[in-house]
Amino acid sequence: MPATARTASLPWSLLLLDPQKLLFSLSSFIAAAITLAIAFEFSLPRPWWALLTVYVTAQPMAGAFRPKMLYRLGGILTGATVSILVVPNLQHAPELLVLCMAAWTGLCIYLAVLDRTPRAFLFQMAAFSSAVISFPYLDDPADVFTTTISRVEEMTVAIVSVSFVHGLLQPWSVTPVIHGRASSFLAHASRWTREALAQRHTRLEYEHRRTLAADVTELGMMAIHLPSDQRPASAGRRMVLGVQKQLATILPLASAAANRLDMLSALAPLDPELARLVEDTRAWLAKPAELQYATGHELAIRCRKLAERKEQPLFWRDLLRSSLCVRMAEFIEAQVEACRLVQQLGSTPASQPKMKQSRERDKSFPLARDHGLAMLAGLATATAIMLYCTVWILLAWPNGSATAAFAALITCSFATQDDPAPVLGRYLGATLLTFPLAAFYLFAVLPRVDGCAMLIVTLAPALLAIGYIQAIPALSARALPMFSCLIVALGFLDRFIADFATFINVGLAQVGGIIATIAVAKLFRSVNVSWTAKRMIRGNWIEIGQMASMARPFRPAHWTSMAVDRLGQTAARMAVAEGSDALHAADGLADLRIGRNVIAIRRSLSTVPTPIQAALRDVLEGIAGLFQSRGRQGELLPPPASLLTSIDKAIGAMCVAEQAEPSHPALLALVGMRCNLFPTAHAPRIAGDA
Repeated sequence: MPATARTASLPWSLLLLDPQKLLFSLSSFIAAAITLAIAFEFSLPRPWWALLTVYVTAQPMAGAFRPKMLYRLGGILTGATVSILVVPNLQHAPELLVLCMAAWTGLCIYLAVLDRTPRAFLFQMAAFSSAVISFPYLDDPADVFTTTISRVEEMTVAIVSVSFVHGLLQPWSVTPVIHGRASSFLAHASRWTREALAQRHTRLEYEHRRTLAADVTELGMMAIHLPSDQRPASAGRRMVLGVQKQLATILPLASAAANRLDMLSALAPLDPELARLVEDTRAWLAKPAELQYATGHELAIRCRKLAERKEQPLFWRDLLRSSLCVRMAEFIEAQVEACRLVQQLGSTPASQPKMKQSRERDKSFPLARDHGLAMLAGLATATAIMLYCTVWILLAWPNGSATAAFAALITCSFATQDDPAPVLGRYLGATLLTFPLAAFYLFAVLPRVDGCAMLIVTLAPALLAIGYIQAIPALSARALPMFSCLIVALGFLDRFIADFATFINVGLAQVGGIIATIAVAKLFRSVNVSWTAKRMIRGNWIEIGQMASMARPFRPAHWTSMAVDRLGQTAARMAVAEGSDALHAADGLADLRIGRNVIAIRRSLSTVPTPIQAALRDVLEGIAGLFQSRGRQGELLPPPASLLTSIDKAIGAMCVAEQAEPSHPALLALVGMRCNLFPTAHAPRIAGDA
């Protein structure tokens, strides 16, 4: 759809109320009403903070799952404990106190960015709560214990209320979400592979296939939420992880088959039998997943029979044909198994076939973690907090503590962004737009309100409208600053106070905190997305080099999943990187295929004769040197001619060996390496070409 058409249709789509989004907004409002009622009934000091916690917690875009109540409560208690231990003991040394609190917040953000699972909620809430509790009382810490208990009570009431109400009124199982995402992945993978086998894959499709890796990673994140799903889940965590592993296998196999077909077609026209097999595979991929599952087994058998056909003597094109057929067979088998598992995900528990028991005891899909990026986020957060507090103390600003608290809260919220400044700019804009509404409520509406029930009814239009905005993905980032501005400016207390000076000071504190956060973000956090993506690609190169090195332990079990995860993280950044950037030259799928070829060669070492072992070790040594050099220098260095010589020597040695099989895993891996590293090299001279 053209951009103008999408822009023209957007306002009309916003006018159509989505029942599910409306139910989300209504659930959040009911939770807010319950929280306010409890806060006023038990005379909690700051009901407005409890109300704000409701809407901070109820974020539908956090994986589209229920809030992780235990993690959030654990984070609140952790942050409160740190505040009680640190603030009173360092009250006579404000500089040291600020340093300790900044270091603690930076550590929490480091762990939150590093973790990348729902446990990150615990670390984020620990940073939030310690900042909100401590900073307003750094200049007067005498009542910090009482204040801490009050903040914990307010946040606990809010989190329990929103978890209960959303769980009661939105009893949607996570399983349909997982089933839908996995089905979408299979459909997209089938479409791309069908076009790739027709040799119509373009650069745009190349970028599209990389984004499929992000879906694989997100599927694993969804699986983590399964234990908290209220309904009897038709998909256990082990089943979802099984689907994820199959989808992760599909990606490199499909790209490998397309790569071999390109190279084979460049040498000569396909022979009739192979051409017919490719067309049948494309026709099979056009079928629905149910029919793919029913008819894929016979197609895979045809591929393997053609791959095992021996020709005497062997030519390079015979090796390419065998490699193509084997990769097509492996892709078809992985697609069939994925279709079976996805179909099982969508069925009811009673109608599900008994799942095959796997001997694998993997409990999770390994995630690639970058300590450097996490450390940068934590260090930037700690530095920003120290700067806020320094300016506040030097200027002796009465509302500086509130500004520091807001700034710390916003900094922690956007700590995972590569460059949070643009998002913070929209955050500031939404805050400024909400101030007139807050002023209207505070000075025109609330003076005529009497009692908690009337207050809740009066707030309903604003809270329901902003809650609906929060449920719209394109606008959800603007909802939180709108809630924050409205709720904090109204300042719900046990007794209504409408003071214009206080209203202006609170507004300036919010705006000042946002502006200070934007300034710090531009100084410390405006990291180019290409820099982040290059770090991930370098990490992948280093691991390939380590895996190919015979001097290092061979642990291939989790490498593919981590490489796919890195590819998924890189995909979003590649989408916004400049087209001329050298980053686009790094083919993550080619690296993924090379890594799998390294695994195949190392596993085959013990099954080949000693002379061939020496040739294979030379290839592995060359691969290790190449990728370690790429990792050290951070550049896509061209492979040396000596590596091509080693690969051709190993291919020749395997082809002339007794009982040489064109479909031997090591031989196929060598062919794959040559195709990926030297796609434009002339055909090697082997026994059949001599």
